[in-house]
Amino acid sequence: MALFVHKYGGTSMGSVERIKNVARRIAKWHAAGHKIVVVPSAMSGETNRLLGLAREISPFPDVREMDMLASTGEQASSALLAIALQKEGVSARSYAGWQVPVNTDSSYTKARIVSIEGTKVQDDLAQGKVVVITGFQGVDPEGNITTLGRGGSDTSAVAVAAALKAQECLIYTDVDGVYTTDPRVVPEARRLSQISFEEMLEMASLGSKVLQIRSVEFAGKYSVPTRVLSSLTDPLISLEIEMSSGTLINFEEDGKMESAVVSGIAFSRDEAKITVLSVPDTPGIAHSILGPVADANIEVDMILQNQSVSGTTDFSFTVNRNDFKHTVDVLRNQVIPAVKAKDLAVDEKVAKVSIVGVGMRSHVGIASLMFKTLAQEGINIKMISTSEIKTSVIIDDKYMELAVRALHKAFDLDK
Repeated sequence: MALFVHKYGGTSMGSVERIKNVARRIAKWHAAGHKIVVVPSAMSGETNRLLGLAREISPFPDVREMDMLASTGEQASSALLAIALQKEGVSARSYAGWQVPVNTDSSYTKARIVSIEGTKVQDDLAQGKVVVITGFQGVDPEGNITTLGRGGSDTSAVAVAAALKAQECLIYTDVDGVYTTDPRVVPEARRLSQISFEEMLEMASLGSKVLQIRSVEFAGKYSVPTRVLSSLTDPLISLEIEMSSGTLINFEEDGKMESAVVSGIAFSRDEAKITVLSVPDTPGIAHSILGPVADANIEVDMILQNQSVSGTTDFSFTVNRNDFKHTVDVLRNQVIPAVKAKDLAVDEKVAKVSIVGVGMRSHVGIASLMFKTLAQEGINIKMISTSEIKTSVIIDDKYMELAVRALHKAFDLDK
């Protein structure tokens, strides 16, 4: 039988009863003869509680100790799940990341996985055990516990699946798959049976919260078929049904992907637009503006430079709304005096809406239909960004939901 990696999020592990349900589900897979490795998150809210305790003691706690603290949430949930599996009559053993080991670099709170040693896990699997490995954490070359950053358990699971050459990595969450867009905005949104790694990476980076971006990057890099499905279904549902449920994230050429040219609509409300007015249109001006912004650890998204008029141009870009005030301070204090810009024009109330689909590579008129649809709804486009498989626009945030609904209908995503 095949080897599968299961990952269960904090909601799935949120109570003793839910942990018991997870154990029943895993026991079903184990009884069918499959080798199972499980990567659980901490119980819902536990990591926030632990970090909150640290900040009650110190506003700037040591990052090494924060990783030491934060990693205990996953250790607790892993042990509890192993106990629940044993209660179900399944031989199970839990490991912390350092015991496997999951080797990482030394970037505390945002470490990256370097390698995973699978010998110990493979030995346990050969003996018929279910292996439970803490998500979100590893160990650096000096033996210090590290964590992978928010959502790191998804990355842990995919990395384990890659190291063990699992047939599939199943990400169990509180939604039943990846949808054409957020069903809370468009009730007619459809669940996709399959989506490519490229499309999922774009959707995740553009605002879809189903999967953590790094986990999708890892899955694509190491060719790990990854399935998103719900943990809130009956744990004893037919295994045949469960194995084909949710959304499979795979390579475009593997199997038949969704026939639609556009696979989904992504959006983000957390955008702010800034324009540096009347800057000299000379070589290096973009670096002169964005260099200090980057030095301030501010991530820039969309960028637009207007055509030169009388030797000057306007330079626009977007940042996350949380970074807006910091960005404006950097520009006013460092950039405007240095480049002799006229002033800033700012807009905190914008949103980004994007269409995504691998079919856009081989079809013409996709962007044109997008722009026509927005125009018919009276929605003005402030910025445009494109790639092979996506087109994004910046619009007033008050029109965001209208834009998403109109585009979803225009590209027949409800059919």
